[in-house]
Amino acid sequence: MQVRKTVLAVGAGVLLLTIPAWAQNPRKPGLWEITTTMTWQQSPFPAGMQMPPQAAAAFGGAPHTVQYCLTQQMIDKFGAPMPQQSPRQTCQVANVQKTANSMTADWICTGAMNGKGSMESHWDGGTATGKMHFVGTMQAGPNPTPIEWTTQSTSVYKGPDCGSVQPPPMPQEQ
Repeated sequence: MQVRKTVLAVGAGVLLLTIPAWAQNPRKPGLWEITTTMTWQQSPFPAGMQMPPQAAAAFGGAPHTVQYCLTQQMIDKFGAPMPQQSPRQTCQVANVQKTANSMTADWICTGAMNGKGSMESHWDGGTATGKMHFVGTMQAGPNPTPIEWTTQSTSVYKGPDCGSVQPPPMPQEQ
């Protein structure tokens, strides 16, 4: 039961971590719709234990779509949207490299989930794709459990008005 609670708590952060970086050329602030598919190379669940239904919907390999409010400040600093984190972890951006149509960076986390992810994003005209690969551990009960996952994402610009979708806090740089 504790593993399920930990996975659900970290799950929200993992989903948000799966939003590496997207934009169209020109990169536009405003509302974006991001569809992400997550694949576990090493799941935190013990053999035979099923992922809770709430987590399975977002983290079990099925595509998951969220709306994201991208600010000009985030475009200027990082080149594109950055992952968010759960309250149970602290993540920082490091080694940001931007070009006219791509960006790469590291995502380093401590807390309920410890490890490092490599992010990349590419955009060309109306197409934008992103990928993150994360390797680390997750606190599941008294012992840390090894985890490894990859996300692949695409995004679509919806318009300059974010409506009720609030921009996420800016991540810290290492």
